[in-house]
Amino acid sequence: MRYALVAAGLIVAATPAHADPRAAYVTMVLQAFAAKVECPGTDLVYQDLVQKAQEMKLPDGTTEQVRKAIAYLHTGGKMGEKQSDELMTEVAIATQSTDLDQRRQGMQTWCKDQKSRLAGYIRSKE
Repeated sequence: MRYALVAAGLIVAATPAHADPRAAYVTMVLQAFAAKVECPGTDLVYQDLVQKAQEMKLPDGTTEQVRKAIAYLHTGGKMGEKQSDELMTEVAIATQSTDLDQRRQGMQTWCKDQKSRLAGYIRSKE
């Protein structure tokens, strides 16, 4: 019996934790906005981001809160609006991981990857 409990504990400990849905969404939105800014000929499909938030069962207004938080953080408070500390932290973490990916992969490769990974949220400008 004791071994069964130890085995069950090890299985639970080894199971990967699921990321917070909002944190994953924040990263996706940040990367979509980054692709719009950093990748030539790329545009953002805002309404599809809103729809994705709804599909993820995030509260109404999440996309706009994330957009404002990104703008606030990336302009030093000149644009957007400061949001909750938790959301601002999520944006900062998403920014750091995106910057690291861009440096590690190089912008050209990063942009190419985003176009396929974020298809439906970003598109080529016409």
